[in-house]
Amino acid sequence: MRSKIHKAVVTEANLNYVGSITIDKDLIDLVGLRKGEKVQVVSNTSGSRLETYVIEGPRGSGAICMNGAAAHLINEGEEIIIMGYELTDQEIKPQTILVDENNKFVQWLEESYELNRDMNFN
Repeated sequence: MRSKIHKAVVTEANLNYVGSITIDKDLIDLVGLRKGEKVQVVSNTSGSRLETYVIEGPRGSGAICMNGAAAHLINEGEEIIIMGYELTDQEIKPQTILVDENNKFVQWLEESYELNRDMNFN
């Protein structure tokens, strides 16, 4: 995993769009995602998981929009995690952020692959 936006809230689910996830350009830049990049989206609300690609949304908008068929699986108002991956033989330091209920940056998160029972994001 190279990039992660944690606890984002879906602001729109648009069935009539041709697929993808629209993400506020500020958030894309913070975590190093790229336009057109394949991402995994996981709903903390419903448990749904899917893969799609990134479309840039307006800067500062807080936009997180599920488009096309993905809008059947993840709806407006759901809390999600968005993750981008990279295949490499080099160590990667993930760029991971926590956002608030308006999808505004709150803090950088340190990724740990060990179980941390004291972790609390509330």
